[in-house]
Parts: sequence; structure tokens; C-alpha cells
Amino acid sequence: MVHNLIAFMLAATLLTLTPGLDTALVLRTAAAEGRQQAMRAALGINAGCLVWGAAIALGLSALLAVSTTLFTLFKLCGAAYLCWLGLHMLLRPRTHFASNASDDTLKSSHIGWGMKGLLSNVLNPKVGIFYVSFLPQFIPAQHSFVGWTLILVMLHIAINLTWFMLLIGATRPLTQLLRRANVIKWLDRVTGGLFLFFAAHLAFGRR
Repeated sequence: MVHNLIAFMLAATLLTLTPGLDTALVLRTAAAEGRQQAMRAALGINAGCLVWGAAIALGLSALLAVSTTLFTLFKLCGAAYLCWLGLHMLLRPRTHFASNASDDTLKSSHIGWGMKGLLSNVLNPKVGIFYVSFLPQFIPAQHSFVGWTLILVMLHIAINLTWFMLLIGATRPLTQLLRRANVIKWLDRVTGGLFLFFAAHLAFGRR
């Protein structure tokens, strides 16, 4: 249990530090709207993580309880997804990051930043796919799938909030750092290698 928690926290921390939509949204909100609005966006983003986590914990646990065949199929699909994502990040690392700010829903001036952060996660199926393929390999055998999924999601949220508070508190210097092409490439390649490792672990690990 301790080994799984430590491994998850290390992996989740590295993945959180990799620039993406959430990082871009918080940084841009902090720069354009101030710290208070950026914190609301951060809380909304993490509320979206909790929504996805609860949905997966309740729905996926029922699915996996049906048969070993479905569990194996799910496991191989998750491993394939992580492998594809890892190879893409290794072979084609980004040189910049940007948010999908063109989305009409997120641009609406009638929606608060907390709701924008929530929608940016809840309306992004990639978050659900990632949780489905990533979280189960850190759940100890013979332990509650639902309980452990929620524990891991809460740990991920805690890591996210810590990172977002650092971003908001040091908006300008971190923005400049995360705009450097070499930094983006390095983070993508390290994360890609991590994805490949977890893909192999997921594919060949036991239930």
C-alpha cells in the first residue's frame, strides 16, 4: 500500500507539472484576471477531477466485477492508450502549450471562472480516459476499487491545488519558464517515457 501510494504521488506530480490545458487556464486567468479569479478556476478544475473520479469509481467498479475477460480487455485497452500517448510525447514533443480558449462555452462572459474550470475538465473526455487507464494499476490487490479510486483522485487533487497555488503566486517567472521550448520538450519526453513504463506495467501486471 505504501509503495503504491508513493509511486502514484511521484507519477501524478510529474504529470501535473507537465504543461497542459489546466496549467494554461490557471496561468492566463492569473495574468489577465488576478489571483482570486485564478484560484476559482483552479478549484473548478479540481471539482471536475472529482466528478470524473466518482463516475469512474462507481461505474467502472461494477463493470470490472462482471468478468475477468472484461477486466483483461479493459487493461489491454488502457495499456494501448498509454503506449500511444507515451510514444507520441517521446517522438513529437511540443515546443509550446496553449489552452483551448476558442471554445465558445469557456469564452462566455456570463460564466464565472470556477465554472469555466469545471467545464474545461468535465467536458474533456481525455480526463476520463486518462483516469480509467492510469488509476487502476496503483490500487492494491484485494482492496476496494471504489475506495482506492477516490483516495487516489483526492491525492491528485491535493497535488493539483499545490501546483496551482505555486503558479498563481509566481505567475510571471513561471510563465516565462513554461514558455521555453526546451523545457516543454524535456517535460513531454520524460512524461512519455513514464507513460510507456506504466503501459507495460498495466499490460503485464496481475489483477
